[in-house]
Amino acid sequence: MKITRTVKKILDNYESDCPGTKAKLASILMHGRLGGSGKVVILPVDQGFEHGPDRSFAPNPDAYDPHYHYQLAIDAGLNAYAAPLGMLEAGADTFAGAIPTILKLNSANSLSTNKDQAVTGSVNDALRLGCAAIGFTIYPGSEDQYKMMEQIKELSEEAKSVGLAVVMWSYPRGGKLDKPGETAMDVCTYAAHMAALLGAHIIKVKPPSNVLWQPEAKAAYEKAKIDISTLSARIKHVMQATFGGRRIVIFSGGEAKDLEGLYTEIRGLRDGGANGSIIGRNTFQRPRADALDMLDKIIGIYQNKF
Repeated sequence: MKITRTVKKILDNYESDCPGTKAKLASILMHGRLGGSGKVVILPVDQGFEHGPDRSFAPNPDAYDPHYHYQLAIDAGLNAYAAPLGMLEAGADTFAGAIPTILKLNSANSLSTNKDQAVTGSVNDALRLGCAAIGFTIYPGSEDQYKMMEQIKELSEEAKSVGLAVVMWSYPRGGKLDKPGETAMDVCTYAAHMAALLGAHIIKVKPPSNVLWQPEAKAAYEKAKIDISTLSARIKHVMQATFGGRRIVIFSGGEAKDLEGLYTEIRGLRDGGANGSIIGRNTFQRPRADALDMLDKIIGIYQNKF
């Protein structure tokens, strides 16, 4: 696999990592239709754990089958596929080597009232399944945030020691945060920065709104005249907050939305300098042909075709 200059420049930002970890990062960055561009689109399918199988897959019954998601990610030319242990195990042999995979090591479920996640996989599982990376969610703001941070500290150290990359979902929720606060500009930026400080190679956050939730942060934004008037301006600042653009940051697709709204959002991400998107429900809840058409357009947006 020949590494492009763009990808080599990204890998150079990870100055403490061993060749094995950089090779795993390169496998994601060089794979699929966006391979070599520094942009990525990843399919995550952990929503069955988070929301239940029927809320997740009933809109498109083919999606109950784990093989469906592997094949969809492959046929769409995506960079990677992320899922919990059982989903990856169900297709690991059939699709071995066909696409880089990310093992999601912790999960929540909608039957619980706690803003927490249980560890449901291991670094050894990721190695056994041939994964390129582990994935882990933290909830900045929740009552359990420190425990989650301590868990990923241990798992990240173990993963890096055996040459795996680390992908971190950083979703503010719980504690004093209300719904507007969860996606507020200052809070999302804070969450992305925390993930960078915790040693993530790839950081996943939600696209921020133009709300400034913390009074102290609002004063800092106003004093520094930080532009948050457009999505692209907000994304640019999130990238700035993740070590001046030295970390890979991708943004979630969130709840299913109409296509034009989604494409407009993707253009805002691209124009703000985001490394890409990780899109689950907006993908697998659509019929396969519609999902492939949508992903083709999204990839085209990141290729500056639309």
